[in-house]
Amino acid sequence: MKQLLTLLVLVIFLSDFYTLSAQETASSQEEVPSNYKKRSPIYDYSEKHLNNVDTIPDFALRTTKLKITGTIYESDGVTPAQNVLLFIHQADEDGNFELKRENKKRYVHHRGWIRTDADGKYTFYTFVPGSYIYGNELRQILPVLKEPGKPEYAIESFVFDNDPLLKDKCRERIEATNPNRILKLDKKEGLFVAQRDIILGKEIAAEY
Repeated sequence: MKQLLTLLVLVIFLSDFYTLSAQETASSQEEVPSNYKKRSPIYDYSEKHLNNVDTIPDFALRTTKLKITGTIYESDGVTPAQNVLLFIHQADEDGNFELKRENKKRYVHHRGWIRTDADGKYTFYTFVPGSYIYGNELRQILPVLKEPGKPEYAIESFVFDNDPLLKDKCRERIEATNPNRILKLDKKEGLFVAQRDIILGKEIAAEY
């Protein structure tokens, strides 16, 4: 009799366990949007409430720690822009875009998101990336913007004033079109600091 009772309890326990597991799996599947694999990574943040400060993964482990601050303005260049999403991603210090995978979607590991407050200000704690290892390219941080009520769009990349590849015609072209792109690094209390202000609608990248 005791063995029968023990077996019955075990069957009920396993039945409840598999029911809960099935519910959790179904819930997890429901949480993944149908367009998840194709949509822009600007929508892939996990926090329920973004704020205007974010830290890129592995920041504490990097030797070229970097704090980027700035203000995002409306198209008039004066009014701070509120509730704007800014997403960035970048290579690591060796120039490698480290890829991860979640829900069968690949993404760049070193990435972050902010949403501006009423003052339009933002801060990223990141690090200086290396030059892309498969090409003779500038060190860059790649940004995407999302204004309220509008589709997302890429803006021109952040580049670095001390990059040895930023010279001659390349530097002249950037300085003539948008000198704000060039981050001038100062070192304070063990990390580099730079400012990057953005004017909405004025810096849309040619391709996205």
